[in-house]
Amino acid sequence: MLKNDQLDQWDRENFFHPSTHLAQHARGESPSRVLKTGSGVFIEDRDGNKMLDAFAGLYCVNVGYGRQEIAEAIADQARELAYYHSYVGHGTEASITLSKMILDRAPGNMSKVYFGLGGSDANETNVKLIWYYNNILDRPEKKKIISRWRGYHGSGLVTGSLTGLDLFHKKFDLPLSNILHTEAPYYFRREDSSQTEDQFVTYCVNALEAQIAHEGADTIAAFIGEPVLGTGGIVPPPAGYWAAIQAVLKKHDILLVVDEVVTGFGRLGTMFGSNHYGIKADIITIAKGLTSAYAPLSGSIISDEVWNVLEQGTDENGPLGHGWTYSAHPIGAAAGVANLKLIDDLNLVVNAGEVGAYLNTSMQQALGDHPNVGEVRGEGMLCAVEFVKDKDNRVFFDAADKIGMQVSATLLAQDKVIARAMPQGDILGFAPPFCLTRQEADIVVAATAKAVKTVLG
Repeated sequence: MLKNDQLDQWDRENFFHPSTHLAQHARGESPSRVLKTGSGVFIEDRDGNKMLDAFAGLYCVNVGYGRQEIAEAIADQARELAYYHSYVGHGTEASITLSKMILDRAPGNMSKVYFGLGGSDANETNVKLIWYYNNILDRPEKKKIISRWRGYHGSGLVTGSLTGLDLFHKKFDLPLSNILHTEAPYYFRREDSSQTEDQFVTYCVNALEAQIAHEGADTIAAFIGEPVLGTGGIVPPPAGYWAAIQAVLKKHDILLVVDEVVTGFGRLGTMFGSNHYGIKADIITIAKGLTSAYAPLSGSIISDEVWNVLEQGTDENGPLGHGWTYSAHPIGAAAGVANLKLIDDLNLVVNAGEVGAYLNTSMQQALGDHPNVGEVRGEGMLCAVEFVKDKDNRVFFDAADKIGMQVSATLLAQDKVIARAMPQGDILGFAPPFCLTRQEADIVVAATAKAVKTVLG
């Protein structure tokens, strides 16, 4: 019995939830959960149900729940100065300090940080800046952006177009023109099962080269990609992929936007995914891990080369006509400063790498031989289990069976462990807070194995 049925009623009558089956929720056919508190890797709802959040919200509560250091930094900033804009040279101690902290941690070719609120608006900013950049360089035709199928880059008009998942396009009149998609580096789902990883990388490179040749390199401005595919299935790239892709982009003078919303600030056991895979970005997108979601904040980290052209543009045309009211919001910036300090003080990047590797190894040992587990994969504090109907012949379940959702629901019902049923496939995803211990990883693995046995035998 719910403790506050009126709240449940208000929820269904008034609250428009994102990424939700609206009709089922309004009719009361799907669960409504009101969260109350959290500590470490655990959250608790208003009914007293304590759950191990093995997805860190939406891969974002990286330092874990209940960190008073961040809460106090937010409160102190709100008391001192809750808001002022960052237009025409205005800043706060928090926004200026956070900018330096980010650049101290970013790859060495980066120059400045532009702040927004979420990953979607950061990638909208990136596309606008790329178009501006090419106009300043007198290349008005060089405007197309290449993304990848199964990539996730946001839910706006441009960013929803960049996202390569059907759910974000269907009935929204997306993708918009000038947004193209190329092959996802998803080795498990390759069409030709006889390909080695090296051959599959060559296939991805050839597909990109063919697309560039077809469109004309002088029309393509940038390529955007996540170091590890996130919402598209938690898919680490095959060995050599990023080096090969970067060679193509460099040859054709195409900018590289590295979307580090998920991987930034430690999730792979390195400060950035760009460090992890040897990627040299022109623009890096950051969000979730910047504040561990204690306050909304995102950023676009701009390289020296791009920044120099933006400066040239303002010398020629006056102030840059782009800004958000809440850019570099002081409360978000204060949360970011406290969060990055905490990541350092608690050595959480190292823990994410070490305990993440333990989680992945343990999950492989527990489920790798199951006849309906096609692959266990991951990198750092990211892990995924992909389910198949026939392992030997790589035959997938019918989407209507919703196997991934069944396993996720069973995992929560049986052992109060939260994992995410990823879209566009029967894939169970894990992205725990970086403070996860080996003992907590054991709980996640044992509960997952039990849920898989319940659903699939």
